[in-house]
Amino acid sequence: MYKIVLLRHGESVWNKKGLFTGWTDVDLTARGEREAREAGRRLKRAGFKFDLVFENLLGRCSRTTSLALGEIGIRPKIKKDWRLNERHYGALQGMNKKEMVKQYGEEQVFTWRRVYNSRPPKIKKGSRYDQSDNLAYQGLPVPMTESLQDVEKRVALFWKEEVIPALKKKKNILISASGNSLRALVKFLSKMPPDKVMTLNIPTGLPLVYELDKNFNPQKYRYLATKKELDEAVNKVKNQIKVKK
Repeated sequence: MYKIVLLRHGESVWNKKGLFTGWTDVDLTARGEREAREAGRRLKRAGFKFDLVFENLLGRCSRTTSLALGEIGIRPKIKKDWRLNERHYGALQGMNKKEMVKQYGEEQVFTWRRVYNSRPPKIKKGSRYDQSDNLAYQGLPVPMTESLQDVEKRVALFWKEEVIPALKKKKNILISASGNSLRALVKFLSKMPPDKVMTLNIPTGLPLVYELDKNFNPQKYRYLATKKELDEAVNKVKNQIKVKK
């Protein structure tokens, strides 16, 4: 039996503002920093220690990793992998979700955000939130937009190439990533149908523990949180595009 922990970064500045973030590199809010520290304390209380941490190339995730590990009091090896980056939201990056609902309707915005194979409009080359010329991604296949299906393809490859070999070496692993890259990973691991993943929400700052069998198939999972804490955190994600009438 293997265990692995998934952790979505704490609340970011753009989470709080209700903006489509994607690959845009933004900081944590003060609340997000508290969530990251509390995640570390939850992991410490549960007895988790890690040999290896995988994280994406976004600052909000590396900051979350640093704060959480600081609470545990350990310094494991950290490996960055672009395939754990958030879903690229194309031309929606930097846009306000609720303003998009007013302009295009809740159904269209829900489709862009949640329908498995739906890609938002492509970002324009050279526009403000285009990362194609960012030196951090030099030599990498930077997308102009992505669906969750696109994200699942890259995280599945990451899992097979990086995580399984590390698990075979008995490494204790933490994956620190973003909401949609973790949704895609959960879908892949659980063989979740596309219609079910539409309603899957990964809350910020709550560690998600998976137990895997000898073939690395998930047997069970749990959040290190009470039901009330989990419900409140999930509802916060669900209500991001709700517009008051």
